Amino acid sequence: MTMTSSATTVSDDQLVAQAQEYAEKLLLLSEGSVNRHFDPFEDIDWDHPDFDVNARPERWILPVSADTLGRHPWYQALSQEQKIELGKYRQANVAKVGLQFEAILISGMMQHVFGLPNGDPEFRYCSHEMIEEHNHTLMFQEMVNRIGVDVPGMGPLVRQLRHLAVPVAVAFPNLFFMAVLAGEEPIDHIQKDILRSGEEVHPIMRGVMAIHVAEEARHISFAHEFLKQHVPESSRRNKFVLSLAMPLIMWILGRAIATPPKTFFEEFDIPKSVRKELFYGSAEAKQTFSDYFGDVRALAEEIGLMNPIAKRVWKMLGIAGHTTRYRSEPLRAVPGAAA
Repeated sequence: MTMTSSATTVSDDQLVAQAQEYAEKLLLLSEGSVNRHFDPFEDIDWDHPDFDVNARPERWILPVSADTLGRHPWYQALSQEQKIELGKYRQANVAKVGLQFEAILISGMMQHVFGLPNGDPEFRYCSHEMIEEHNHTLMFQEMVNRIGVDVPGMGPLVRQLRHLAVPVAVAFPNLFFMAVLAGEEPIDHIQKDILRSGEEVHPIMRGVMAIHVAEEARHISFAHEFLKQHVPESSRRNKFVLSLAMPLIMWILGRAIATPPKTFFEEFDIPKSVRKELFYGSAEAKQTFSDYFGDVRALAEEIGLMNPIAKRVWKMLGIAGHTTRYRSEPLRAVPGAAA
């Protein structure tokens, strides 16, 4: 018996081999969660004197090399006290956005595992991931509480997306895990840039980012492997729809994750011209946003979702660009990439 896909015929033996390979990858990721996991209240020394939010507060000043706002002339012209206060607010809000996104992810993933058959290797891995994501929400909220700024996180309109997580996860799991990548990739990209920059940041922030980046590597790997396994199973028509949906999801959710809420700009009286220039108005801002999705574009190529029409959609949305040779490849290693 054979299974006929869009243009190829896959034998039962091939299907079994693919399923076994997928199960082995998930087992490796699951064992990684068992052997290398973190507890935010054991692995971060919150009460250490150096972790006090007011200890050497200049460390809250936004890093120049890894933050577009941090190197903007408007921010550079502020007093040191203003830079510190804005930096604290920005970092606290990024943590709050991370917390809210993790909560949305958990709600959708819980419904995904609810319907899995006995023996499905996705159940164990997803359960490990949800435990880690719960710890991340604790960690992010503790960071916000310690900083002491009442930040909103996502904007009010974007928050409504949480109501879509469960129905999408149940009915359209491929779309759900694309949405997972749309949220995880920008946050991971931003945090890695800060850690790689070598600039001094507050130890609260560095400790939180180090744990998040370490565990998020597994979470992003799973989303990639899930789509590699399940998208090819789709009909030709569904694959075409997915190919168009993928860049739209990256653009919508990526902007929602990476753009501070309106209250941020009002709180610090940031001019509209600066806001536009910082977030998607300037060539640098557009390039930065596009660079978040180098790994996703490579994945789209690999699983057959980068057809000519889809390429036009990626380009129309301003998020076309290079594809990475391996996941999390630093941009400096990509020929022709913007610095």
